Amino acid sequence: MKKPTYERARALVRRATGPLASHLDPFIVSLIEQQYRASVTYIKARHGLALDRWLAKRRVVLPDLSEAQIERYQNRCRHRRGSIRIATRQIERKAVAQLLEFLRARSVCPAARVVTTAADDLVARFAQHLQDQQGLAYTTIERYCWVARQFLHHRFGRGAVDLRLLRASDAIAFVKRESQRLQAPALKCVTNSLRSLLRYAQFRGEVVPATLAAAVPAVSAWSTTPALPKAISPEHARCAIDSCDLRTHVGLRDRAVLLLLARLGLRAHEIVALQLGDLDWHRGHIRLRGKGGREQLLPLPTEVGAAIAAYLQKGRPASHDRHVFLRSQAPIRGLIVGSDVIGSIVRSALERARVAAPHRGSHQFRHALAVNMLQHGASLEEIGEVLRHRSPQTTSIYARVDISALRSLALPWPGGAR
Repeated sequence: MKKPTYERARALVRRATGPLASHLDPFIVSLIEQQYRASVTYIKARHGLALDRWLAKRRVVLPDLSEAQIERYQNRCRHRRGSIRIATRQIERKAVAQLLEFLRARSVCPAARVVTTAADDLVARFAQHLQDQQGLAYTTIERYCWVARQFLHHRFGRGAVDLRLLRASDAIAFVKRESQRLQAPALKCVTNSLRSLLRYAQFRGEVVPATLAAAVPAVSAWSTTPALPKAISPEHARCAIDSCDLRTHVGLRDRAVLLLLARLGLRAHEIVALQLGDLDWHRGHIRLRGKGGREQLLPLPTEVGAAIAAYLQKGRPASHDRHVFLRSQAPIRGLIVGSDVIGSIVRSALERARVAAPHRGSHQFRHALAVNMLQHGASLEEIGEVLRHRSPQTTSIYARVDISALRSLALPWPGGAR
């Protein structure tokens, strides 16, 4: 059997004579540009050709292509050669879905018909408001919208939504229901999300009374002090960084990411959002897009800059995408916003280094930076400035880490030993 190549894939789709005949070759070219392997591209070409022949046999034209026809195609049986294997069907479904996305982007077939409820439509407008007017982070918007959808379905079901019918008892009943399955920290997220939704509805003049947001119950965590931050030790952090294989593209990328976490205390979403234009090599600065759409300049340490430069020169795939860090597999593009890809990089590094870290997430490097600064005499104000905290209260949790420093501030007990 001949080895699959890009040329064979393009030659294969040129056999198409049905409604997809003029679109399959551009589709294959797009896959090549996204750096799919030749073997994967060839398989997608075969599935595209099979769909073209099926549509031609049934005289289906692209403007009339419907979801029902695609479903019939995917559920078909090949009588002569028996049924299609499950694994083959899964590959076919992905290939057809990708081809349809390509065709819809070119406006040659109808967009997918999405059935939404009134609650879904309201939540979509709420999400746009959170992004445009409040500038919240993607993950925050996602959490708020999930709670908003649950609340609206709890109150109105899948029918019409009339926010003027909401009462304090509705908010209280929803929070009470959620409290039966959630711990205090997660329940606080629910109440914050619900208040945000009700304030949005009040802003639009759709809630009566206007004080409804204040009726959402408060959550008692029964704790006077926040939990101690879980920070990875400097030794373990170095082991994780050194575990990256610099002979590979992925190793070069992951080392740069880990150094950004450890040396600058960047948040995961800040690394994902980093663009090539945010790196000022002449001035040695890096520009961050933080919470609320704020932009800040940070100094670029030599070790971090060298790691990023090595990735850009030797490891970063060729791409029109302007994000600094790209996926290592096709489609080659920026890391997915809202995903846990940075956490996955951290977990892989910890496993390679065989490090028993406090937890498996990326934030432990941020905590480690703060603890290290504190132990070297930095003030809480300086730590808050480096970590870009909005409130001094956020930074105050690190005061509990250096117990020996706190003891020096303790006053003598009245009447005690002198």
